[in-house]
Amino acid sequence: QVQLVESGGGLVQPGGSLRLSCAASGRIFSINAMGWYRQAPGKQRELVAAITSGGSTNYADSVKGRFTISRDNAKNTVYLQMNSLKPEDTAVYYCDVYYTDSDGYEYHYWGQGTQVTVSS
Repeated sequence: QVQLVESGGGLVQPGGSLRLSCAASGRIFSINAMGWYRQAPGKQRELVAAITSGGSTNYADSVKGRFTISRDNAKNTVYLQMNSLKPEDTAVYYCDVYYTDSDGYEYHYWGQGTQVTVSS
């Protein structure tokens, strides 16, 4: 069993900043990659940013230069620093993790989501 605990969402004015956190715990031997997705009402879930165990990152074009993903391997935690937020960034943000358990099996797991609302 794995748990992903997300935090940091909320209401912010356009141009403001938020920092999301996602901590993974449970039967994790190693984490291969972690990331953030978002889903706005009436739209499909889309990748926002991802980071591998080696530190390689990938960003959606819409957030490049504004969002930064990072991770603390010792804490099995991934962060998403979001700056210069726009109303179109409003969505439920989901953390995901690809991990290997102690038996060598690989899994993909989703967090429960955290709401980010950008509005004046």
